[in-house]
Amino acid sequence: MAYIILIIGFALLIKGAGYFVDGASNIARLLQVPPILIGLTIVAFGTSSPEATVSIIAALEGSAEVAVGNVVGSNIFNITLVVGVAAFLYPLKVESETIRKEIPFTLLASVALLILMSDMALQGFSSNMITRGDGFIFLLFLSIFMYYVIEIGLKSRKNAANEPVPENISWGKNILITILGLAAIIFGGDLVVDNGTKIAYSLGMSETLVGLTIIAIGTSLPELVTSISAALKKESEIALGNIVGSNIFNILFVLGASAAISPLAVNDKVFIDVMFMIVLTVVLMIFSRTNFKIGKREGSVLAAAYIVYLVYIIIRN
Repeated sequence: MAYIILIIGFALLIKGAGYFVDGASNIARLLQVPPILIGLTIVAFGTSSPEATVSIIAALEGSAEVAVGNVVGSNIFNITLVVGVAAFLYPLKVESETIRKEIPFTLLASVALLILMSDMALQGFSSNMITRGDGFIFLLFLSIFMYYVIEIGLKSRKNAANEPVPENISWGKNILITILGLAAIIFGGDLVVDNGTKIAYSLGMSETLVGLTIIAIGTSLPELVTSISAALKKESEIALGNIVGSNIFNILFVLGASAAISPLAVNDKVFIDVMFMIVLTVVLMIFSRTNFKIGKREGSVLAAAYIVYLVYIIIRN
């Protein structure tokens, strides 16, 4: 029964994220916000909303390992399998200066996470925690990132005329869709956490492993669907921008909000996963700056890296 409810939870998360992104994007268009701002904020935040919901609920319920594992696992899944599959379907061009600046910002957020969770090594504490103070530091970083994105958006408004708003887009309908999407995400996230942890215990899996695998993959499905559809439509900047933006939101907003609500204990095993995430971000930065394109070969390397990582963490458990 837990498996069926888990699948229902994932379905609600994915469908809810779809409604949330559609409704919020249309509201942004009604507000005459530049398209680039929609891509960097609403789409990235919308596809990260399942991770946010699951991690915040997990933090409230005392499942800190699920909260941290979900974020780290989702980011690894995004960089490897999502970018890998999207690039394999259609080479991802990295022309935008924005994307080239966002990837280093993702690296900065990842390194900040490693430093802030290393309490035993750096401060000699008896355990590693992402404290409330650390959570507020992440949220401060997020506000800096949002300021940067809004500045980019305002510049783009000066350089390009806003798209005309189609007559069939209405305020009432899109506000309702956005609220319904958010409700589905919250309810689905609750089902995923509860039943994911039940399955973990019944199979003898640790909370960290289930967070890094089952829950991380499930909550990353919106990113996978969004980036693959963008790649098939040959909108490569949306495909890559969605992933990079989502990874920034995952660390700064999801972990920041989760830790601000309830301090998160860090499992020692997660350090290797965070280091792997940092290495993958560096690899993505190198790939994106090589001819400013992530092609099929690079995509295959990234996808293969996820399979190797998945085998490793299953054996490690």
